[in-house]
Amino acid sequence: MTSAGVRAAVSIAQALLAQIPDDAEVELFSSDLRTAEEVAELFGVKPVLDRRLREKSYGEAEGRPQEWLDQRFIPPPAVGERMDHDEGVKGAENKASWAQRIYAAMDEILRNPCEHQIIVTHGGSLTCIVASWIQDADRVSRLCQLPGALRQHHHTARRRLLPQPPSRQPRRHRHLHSAKAG
Repeated sequence: MTSAGVRAAVSIAQALLAQIPDDAEVELFSSDLRTAEEVAELFGVKPVLDRRLREKSYGEAEGRPQEWLDQRFIPPPAVGERMDHDEGVKGAENKASWAQRIYAAMDEILRNPCEHQIIVTHGGSLTCIVASWIQDADRVSRLCQLPGALRQHHHTARRRLLPQPPSRQPRRHRHLHSAKAG
């Protein structure tokens, strides 16, 4: 993480912790990737590391130069099915699988009775977390159409609506706090 990223993470941690009463129980769930784990440590709460909170996997492209990915990447169609699109990279997750993985993690997290939960994840995954939390994937997917709202490697064109998160029973008021890593 860059020094600017560390400063931003410290600022976010301080702001979120200021909203939580000192005597309140806090649960912190984090992606198990190093950057998210580093951010989670700033909260002073032992994190529950969950690989399902990771960013979308690009399979064998991960760790390789961008040029390598550029030569193999198949952009999704401008119209039609985009969530199940195969991007042409062996082992890469499609967007539907990625979103379903995040929704499964969120279903488990939100079943916990703790009133104050902090989730540390990555930029794109945060969109799916918010969709799951507010139980309105359509609204969040419209936000994904705004430039920079959902960062992807190759395109910012309109995206098909995210799959709806599994329906849950209405729950009592709770506070979900989120911090973006990396």
